[in-house]
Amino acid sequence: MMWQDLIFTLGSGLSIFFLAPTLRDATARVPLGTSLPSMGIGMVYGFTFSTMGMTFSAMGALSAGMMWALIALFRSPGSQSAPITRVDGLTLFARDAQRWLEGLVGQSTASDQFVFDQPGTDASLGRSSFGNGLADGGNRFDQARPTDD
Repeated sequence: MMWQDLIFTLGSGLSIFFLAPTLRDATARVPLGTSLPSMGIGMVYGFTFSTMGMTFSAMGALSAGMMWALIALFRSPGSQSAPITRVDGLTLFARDAQRWLEGLVGQSTASDQFVFDQPGTDASLGRSSFGNGLADGGNRFDQARPTDD
């Protein structure tokens, strides 16, 4: 065993040790945006270590990746079922991917990305939605101001 193999194995062991309470805590919620990339990185590291002949590091990294996979499966926000199989998440992902691909092809314009005010609303009259002046943040010095008599 090389000393590097030992160091990487210890690091993976510590990761598993620190992730175990998250997996045991039924109230813990870890976003999929955190757990899925971490799972992927652990799996890639495990494969890479195995091709380098670092068997223990490979097993440690794969174990850490599996721990992240379990966290993604059981501790992501949402329903109590496996979040990877939720239809709404997959549907939203498919819609976002379709919009992104349409943007690459050029079927959408920049104006499709913005919501414009309808005529007659406060913003179209030059007023801020917050009621604190003009929408553009400016002031109109060219208009007559009432005097204090």
